[in-house]
Amino acid sequence: MKCGYCDFNAYAGMDRLKAAYTEAIIGEIRRLPPELSERTVVTIAFGGGTPGEMTAEEIEHILGAAQARFSIAPGAEVSLEANPGTVDGNALRRLRKAGVSRLSLGAQSFDATELAFLDRIHSPEAIVASVALARAAGFESVGLDLMYGLPSQTTDSWEANLRRAIALGVDHISTYGLTVEPGTPLAARVHAGEVTLPDDDTLADMYECGSDVLLSAGFVQYELSNWSRPGYESRHNQVYWRDGDYLGIGAGAHGYLDFERYENIAHPRAYVAALQDVQREEHWPARLSSYRPSAAQAMSDFVALRLRLIAGLSGIDFQARFGSSIDDVFGDVLARCAGAGVVERTGDHLRLTTRGRLLHGEVAVQLLDHLQSVR
Repeated sequence: MKCGYCDFNAYAGMDRLKAAYTEAIIGEIRRLPPELSERTVVTIAFGGGTPGEMTAEEIEHILGAAQARFSIAPGAEVSLEANPGTVDGNALRRLRKAGVSRLSLGAQSFDATELAFLDRIHSPEAIVASVALARAAGFESVGLDLMYGLPSQTTDSWEANLRRAIALGVDHISTYGLTVEPGTPLAARVHAGEVTLPDDDTLADMYECGSDVLLSAGFVQYELSNWSRPGYESRHNQVYWRDGDYLGIGAGAHGYLDFERYENIAHPRAYVAALQDVQREEHWPARLSSYRPSAAQAMSDFVALRLRLIAGLSGIDFQARFGSSIDDVFGDVLARCAGAGVVERTGDHLRLTTRGRLLHGEVAVQLLDHLQSVR
C-alpha cells in the first residue's frame, strides 16, 4: 500500500517483480561506463521509498555488485531506509554483516491515530522493537524520521513524539513538515475540505519546539530538517547539499555527475525491460533523460542547497565553483535578505539566521528570480 501523502516513485502490487528488479539493478551497475571505475565510492544509500521491503539477500547481492564494480572507501557509510516492523532480527544481522552500517526507520509518529492518518501499517510498539533489534544487530547508527504538521496535532503532542524518540537513544532524527503534494490522495482530501492542516504559525511553533527539545537533549542541527548526536551526521545526504557527484541507480532514480543531472525510467516494469533488452548495449540503458543546468540554475541551486546546511557557505567555495564573486552575482538579493534578518554574514561566510530557517524556500525563489531578472 502506498501512503496517501507520498509522491515517491513507489508502486503497490510489485512483489512478483522483486527478483527481476534486483537483477536489473545489478545489471545497471555492471553496465555503467568503465571510466567510473577510477572513482572511489564513499557512501551508498538504499533509499527513496521502501528499500527495506527487499530481502537481506537481495541487498547483499546489490552490495556485492557495487563492490565488484567500484573501489569502496574503507569505512564507507552504507545506509538503508526501512519501515518499523518490516525487518526482523535475522535480516538485520545479515544486513549488518553485509556492510550496512546505518539504519533509518520511517517512524513518522508514536501516536496510533496519526499513524493511521498517514496510512502507516506499523504501531508505536513496532518502532521501539525495531530500534532494539537494530541495536542488537550492531548497527553503528540508528535514526528515525518524524513528521509534524498533521491534522489535530498540537505542539504538545509533537513534543511528546520527539521525547519518545530521544528516550530510545537513537543517533539521528529527521523532522519533516507534512506537505501536500499535487496528485496525491491527501491533496484531494484537503481540496474537498475533508482534512484541515495546521496554519503556518502553528507549523513555525512546532519547528521551533523541535529545535529546543532536540538541542536540550544533546542533538546538533546540521541541516534544516536533520539532527544528530555529534559525529552521526548523514554523510550521504551531505553530498546532495554540497554539490557533490552521485550515481542514481534503479527505477526513477536521479543522479548528478560532472555537473549533469539525469533521471532513470520511472516504472519498475519498464526499467526491468530496459535492462533485459540485450540489444541495448549502451552504458546507460535505464536513463530516461539528462540535462546540464543553465548557469543561473546551477548558481542558485548551489547557494540554496548550501544554505540548507546550518554551517552555511563560503564565498570562496562559490568563487572556486563558478569563477565569479558571490557578491557580483547575488549581492543585491543577499543584501535584502540580510536586511530582513533572514541571512547573516560574517566576512565571506553566509548562513541562514534562526528565523531564516523557516523561510529557506522563499530565499531560494528569490535567488533564482534575481538571476533570471538580470540575465
